[in-house]
Amino acid sequence: MAITHLNPPTLHANPAFSQGVRIQGGSLVVVGGQNGTNTDGEVVSGDLGEQTAQAFRNVLAVLAEAGLDQRDVAKLSIFMAPGADATAGYAAAGQVWGPHPTAITVVQVAGFARPAVLVEIDALAVIPADA
Repeated sequence: MAITHLNPPTLHANPAFSQGVRIQGGSLVVVGGQNGTNTDGEVVSGDLGEQTAQAFRNVLAVLAEAGLDQRDVAKLSIFMAPGADATAGYAAAGQVWGPHPTAITVVQVAGFARPAVLVEIDALAVIPADA
């Protein structure tokens, strides 16, 4: 399996994400939306940064279950509560996710099924064809 990050010189370059990702070979792993909840399903905090860090840890746990990590992720989608300041979320992402840019979509949504939730993250990852 090969993931090639696509960053055409005609588009804005950012070290935090890729403009696109090409996937060759392998199987797709879809990580469902992860919130900032602990093993008991409780929201860890009322802080966007803390919830984002936990949501990324939860994504990493699902990836690990499939034998994968951040390097295998082709795309992340991050959904934030209305009015959320993404700055704290980006800082938390950098601390937990590390320097693994990928294609990414970040949007603010009208709300979540659980009012205490401030962020939800899902991911698409690839299991190498030879794994």
